[in-house]
Amino acid sequence: MLKPNDKIAIWMEASIDDDFGKMGISALRYLNNDIVCVIDSVYKGKKISDVSIIKKDIPIVNSLKDASELGANVILLGVLTSGGIRPKSWDPFIKESLEMGMCIINGLHDQINPDFSKYIVNKEQWIWDTRVPQFTPKIGSSKASNLSNKRVLMIGTDMAAGKMTVGLELYSYLINKGVNVGFVATGQVGITITGSGIPLDAYKLDHACGAVESAVLDQKDKDVVIVEGQGSILHPGSSATLPLMRGTCPTHMILCHIARNNSLRSLNNILIPDLKKFIELNEQLSSVIDTYPNAKVIGVALNTVQMENDDALEIIKKVEANTGLPSTDVIRYGGDKIFNQLLK
Repeated sequence: MLKPNDKIAIWMEASIDDDFGKMGISALRYLNNDIVCVIDSVYKGKKISDVSIIKKDIPIVNSLKDASELGANVILLGVLTSGGIRPKSWDPFIKESLEMGMCIINGLHDQINPDFSKYIVNKEQWIWDTRVPQFTPKIGSSKASNLSNKRVLMIGTDMAAGKMTVGLELYSYLINKGVNVGFVATGQVGITITGSGIPLDAYKLDHACGAVESAVLDQKDKDVVIVEGQGSILHPGSSATLPLMRGTCPTHMILCHIARNNSLRSLNNILIPDLKKFIELNEQLSSVIDTYPNAKVIGVALNTVQMENDDALEIIKKVEANTGLPSTDVIRYGGDKIFNQLLK
């Protein structure tokens, strides 16, 4: 839906500095469109570089009126909720946005269209619900295993562990190296940033593998295909890992892990197991005793946010010693020592 000349205001009310602001932070980092402001009454008057790791002098404003005066014509709802449910408290903001002539990008399961379309005031406006499947795929059939390219799947120990971020960082790295590379977005953030992909968690479970397979086959002309991960095999609320593995038939994987966490973020009773054993489990699940390609984890991408530099470097050393694999925080220190494994 986005055109190159669209100007974006990202609504992140009270979530700039928490995990629910994932969509907005990712858009700030990767979206190519001009982002004119962030809307958040908590940090109004500051710049995004003052309150986040994003080193951009994008102003934080208080209202839609402020965003409109800065030239915004698209509102990106940058806050994601548990289960993708839209709080009723958002409805007045959405209504006002449309009545002011704004377009809206919505990444929640709860769709805005068609209920809010009655508030559209001009023919140039649109509503983009990114979590709406665009096609009904065939049942998965392992066709990706016949491809001769490298297929890299992001896996994680938890939800929101950095799988999309690491995938996009790898994508940029390989582009800069002149590699013929493709990216398969599987969630609302990746779809918004790249303009295409599959909202994996919006597909019926029986269709999920086929949806991934179709998206990977669409990239068969690429030498490397990067597939954005979703969820975790460890998380009891996630069923995404197996469809991703079967649909991608990966040749390589990168494990993403929140370095400061010993348990799942929202389920403290579920401890994160030894990373070396967890890697072995994922490799075995991916290959199923040599039935599918023997995908190997080529590195551990750690999210060291909220950690002091010395502590971050120390845990990177510990992870490398434990797993025998290169490890780093790709945002904080760059991803070369993991990513260059794909150039060998």
